Amino acid sequence: MPALQPTHAIDIVYLWVNGNDPQWRTKRSQAAAAQGIHASGALARYGDVEGRYRDNEELRFSLRALERYFPNHGHIYILTDAQTPHWLRAHAGITVIDHAQVIPKSALPLFDSGNIESYIHRIEGLSERYFYMNDDVFFNAPVLAHDWFWQAGSVQGIYTAWSNDPSVSDEAPHADATALENASRLSKKWLDQSLQATAASAPLKDATYQHTFRTFAHAPRPMLKSILQHLESAAPELFTAMRATVFRSWRTPTLVSDFVLRWALAHQLAKIKHYPHAYVATGSPQAANQLAQLRGGNPQFFCINDTTDNAATDDPRLAQVRRTLEALFPAASTFEKLE
Repeated sequence: MPALQPTHAIDIVYLWVNGNDPQWRTKRSQAAAAQGIHASGALARYGDVEGRYRDNEELRFSLRALERYFPNHGHIYILTDAQTPHWLRAHAGITVIDHAQVIPKSALPLFDSGNIESYIHRIEGLSERYFYMNDDVFFNAPVLAHDWFWQAGSVQGIYTAWSNDPSVSDEAPHADATALENASRLSKKWLDQSLQATAASAPLKDATYQHTFRTFAHAPRPMLKSILQHLESAAPELFTAMRATVFRSWRTPTLVSDFVLRWALAHQLAKIKHYPHAYVATGSPQAANQLAQLRGGNPQFFCINDTTDNAATDDPRLAQVRRTLEALFPAASTFEKLE
């Protein structure tokens, strides 16, 4: 793969969906029926629950955190399905991109974020270095480029972090495992086979791979567009499999949140770094205490993952998340409409 050229801009890409939108919900229910996902046995654990798509206005607060802690960021892209947050104002620094602008229309609609995120690097004008963000991930300390990206001569790389979760067992993927656990297992299989089969080829001949049985942190994902472009060309079968999904399947791993990072580690284009960070699962009995600790703690970033699954939109646990985010990031960003 060619040497990566340095660039000053670091763009931001969010995936966002408003799962409360009636038109979108109709598309989702029709697609689920057409796919027969709840009877097929292929649906990933928690693959089609409300919490996967619910909008609790996390994006509003993630942008507030971004503006506070990374004011020198590049352009912001919000990749979404014919939707726009009601509070978002027109701004020269932010672009809402419809799925159809980067994904073949024949593949739409899609409800698997792993599939959607495999197209991010195709966004026109996207910088070489960028952060891929889920809307439930928040910066919580000043962002310095060298904390997330490194350079050695003409070669650039990224930093990534392991999660605090227990180790992933060394077994075959199975339907009742989480998506990230299965992604770890499938990435190991693919990388082992790929590196063995192509050990004599120039791009891979110096690669070494030793699998770590852990998942990656729910974090801002520093990415290099060149890596994604290279992998899309070098491993088209992986992208084809990922892009065959409509809803998240336990049989098909996410590429961007696991495989790409492991491939980069194997090719010395990524390094593991320790970041003080926090993860809150809103459906956990410990969620209230974990949210309270965010106010007094100092993680470099944190994730508030909606695991209330099929809870109603007025569930008090969701209201508690809103109160916490309001307390942490009370000042409106320049991306919000005046109220």
